[in-house]
Amino acid sequence: MIDRKTYIEKMKAQMDEWDAQLEQLESKAETAKTEMRQHYDDQMARLQTQREEAREMLQKMSEASEAAWEDMRKGMETAWEATSKAFMDAFSRFK
Repeated sequence: MIDRKTYIEKMKAQMDEWDAQLEQLESKAETAKTEMRQHYDDQMARLQTQREEAREMLQKMSEASEAAWEDMRKGMETAWEATSKAFMDAFSRFK
């Protein structure tokens, strides 16, 4: 079983990485041609929404009781995997 504090620190580090990746996508969007610009903007909006949902879940986890934390961690991992995949997909499309 992973330690709660270690787990939350790991998730915060991942959030920081996603923030940096969004900044890179935003930079690419600024230089994209008009037809690609809308695609970048749409993708970034979806990523930002997913990132915010993950941030909210992380906040709830850090405030949860020890008993609730383990159940929340399982749900968080599922959401985290989906968000990570979305970021990887977006980055591979916009390289």
